[in-house]
Amino acid sequence: MRRTKHSLSPNFGGEGQGEGAPTARSDLTAPSPRPSPPLRGGEGESLLPAQFRDWFASRGWSPRPHQLALAARAAKGESALLIAPTGGGKTLAGFLPSLIALAQLPARRPRELHTLYISPLKALAVDVARNLEAPVAEMGLAVRIETRTGDTSASRRQRQKTLPPDILLTTPEQLALLIASRDAPRLFRHLQAVVLDELHAMHNSKRGDLLALGLARLRTLAPQHRRVGLSATVADPKPLLDFLGADTALVRGGEGARPSIAILASDAHVPWSGHLARHAMADVLNAIRQAKTSLVFVNTRAQAERTFQDLWRLNDDNLAIALHHGSLAPAQRRKVESAMTRGQLRAVVCTSTLDLGIDWGAVDNVICIGAPKGAARLVQRIGRANHRLDEPSQALLVPANRFEVLECEAARDAVMAGELDGERLKQGGLDVLAQHVWGSACAEPFDAGQLYEEVRSASPYRHLSREDFDKVLDFVATGGYALKRYDRYARLRRTAEGKWRIAHPRIAQQYRMNVGVIVEDPMVDIRLQAKGRPTGAGGRVLGQLEEYFIEQLLPGDTFVFAGTVLRFEGMREDAAYVTRTQDAEAHVPSYNGGKFPLSTFLAQRVREMVSRPESWQVLPAPVNEWLRIQEWRSIIPKPGQLLVETFPRSSKHYLVCYPFEGRLAHQTLGMLLTRRLERLRMRPLGFSANEYALAVWGLRDMGGVDMDRLFDEDMLGDDLEAWLAESNLYKRTFRNCAIIAGLIERRFPGKE
Repeated sequence: MRRTKHSLSPNFGGEGQGEGAPTARSDLTAPSPRPSPPLRGGEGESLLPAQFRDWFASRGWSPRPHQLALAARAAKGESALLIAPTGGGKTLAGFLPSLIALAQLPARRPRELHTLYISPLKALAVDVARNLEAPVAEMGLAVRIETRTGDTSASRRQRQKTLPPDILLTTPEQLALLIASRDAPRLFRHLQAVVLDELHAMHNSKRGDLLALGLARLRTLAPQHRRVGLSATVADPKPLLDFLGADTALVRGGEGARPSIAILASDAHVPWSGHLARHAMADVLNAIRQAKTSLVFVNTRAQAERTFQDLWRLNDDNLAIALHHGSLAPAQRRKVESAMTRGQLRAVVCTSTLDLGIDWGAVDNVICIGAPKGAARLVQRIGRANHRLDEPSQALLVPANRFEVLECEAARDAVMAGELDGERLKQGGLDVLAQHVWGSACAEPFDAGQLYEEVRSASPYRHLSREDFDKVLDFVATGGYALKRYDRYARLRRTAEGKWRIAHPRIAQQYRMNVGVIVEDPMVDIRLQAKGRPTGAGGRVLGQLEEYFIEQLLPGDTFVFAGTVLRFEGMREDAAYVTRTQDAEAHVPSYNGGKFPLSTFLAQRVREMVSRPESWQVLPAPVNEWLRIQEWRSIIPKPGQLLVETFPRSSKHYLVCYPFEGRLAHQTLGMLLTRRLERLRMRPLGFSANEYALAVWGLRDMGGVDMDRLFDEDMLGDDLEAWLAESNLYKRTFRNCAIIAGLIERRFPGKE
């Protein structure tokens, strides 16, 4: 083996407030040792009307300092960002000023929208609305609360424009539809507050771009409104403050008790590779038995299906264990959520669908199978358990292989030290801007200069040049330089006054049917039919799978989905028909976009741990032994070094390097290295990448290659451009941008 080192440059329901709190609740109270601004004596509580003070007292609670601080800011008309851990009472803090203001208005008043709440999840909006009804009813407040999501009927959505509720809870996509309506000026003219929940999960994404543009329009329509951002703990609050706008105050909630995080010390042999942790399923099931209710988090939908099956095979006690992920039918997900609310389940195997959103007070243990990929994500998931800030959340990390033991240790150390991942801020997407320009014309004719200034007031677009804006406007209006000759892409026209308007009413209908920035691969309904019935003869929908996976199946093939083994019977129109069966060798569906990238912050901590042999003493014996073998047979790279190993195996030759830069970077590096090795006549056959390493195999010995030249950074020039030009990455990225910008329509009038 050759080695080369290379240098590299009160919750609703009052969780945490005492005994007698309901089982299910949304995030609504918590203590804060550092209120901001400081409140003296009863100064904060004096902001509460008598009925609010009585309501808190009747439950044996006291309003938390950060809740009163937000009320004080609101009384001055100021915007604020509240940062508090999950379970820290953020949601009640966000709504409290609005409830106080509405309580002081006469019961008989004009129907005007007072507060707009925006959530990244429609399930969260519905859950918060349901929980908000309780204090409103108990205090006898004349406050009308409604939700607006994709599941809301068309008749109710239309009625909300003319007879709006006092408080409307919705999503970024529905906000985009509302501001693109001709009713928008009338709907929002009296808006007083916008509450943005789970802001940390939205702001630095294309959904965040869409939301920021919507907020910029709201500032034009209702300049008097204030904004409240609600966020879990983040490494740097400044990007969130910028997102909310100038002069936004920062309010911090209490840190609460440090979580109790254990890493599974299984008696079973820890594998060298793999991501399913099947060796530890008996230990996981035992942890479920010992807890009241557990959330079992995994990182992918495929892993969720397999983990659920593995647990059920061992579940001789018939513990009530359910499955929850984004490909399941909405009705099935709601069924699981309702069962959790009623305390009927002992565990739910879930993906990131439950990272945010509904909080269940009965959950007292979080189990994370596989490495968390980021300290912030681990904190978010741990916060799902034990929503009382004076008691530690319980979490169990279950590494699936020896490298993941290191990652789990690094993540736990970071969380206990209060250190979180940062993130690189992205510029606002021009495809999202094109969609917004399109929607703006649907609402009313606009002046290009005024819209440009409005767009630049949105944080992601503050550096947008007028030249780029004009190019986007031209693209929306004519299809751009490539499509000007085609009438179907002429969506906007200029009026005699020089303003831009939609070219035809159907353009507005097309916008309404295609709004949003979430681009999914073509999906197929999975319908369960009774055995013996002809294929296509009805059946309830279990959920959806990617079309490309279904296309690989033949009648009689089996696969695991929705927690059961299914036999593929055939396709009819746009649905795949299946029956129940039993097959221990059933396929697990593959899903696009299912893997979390490793954060750079966590990768650096793993590198540091690996490079310090004195830190290995805390590791399990098999992992310690594994690192000692690496040290004996090869080299342990230090931070700033790149280890490259070459060796023969099974008539092939291998080159393995350890950049510790994450799967996405390694996949790109693998493509570039294979191109260079081809030019060197090494005859590479393929490569494989994970979060920490990259392996290339070929037909010739690569040990004599000049590694400094092979890994020279000039590969990021012509080699990268040539590879991108030949790869599907450009095509896939162009398709996604074209869909968001409206060049490709996902839905057509009269069709689903």
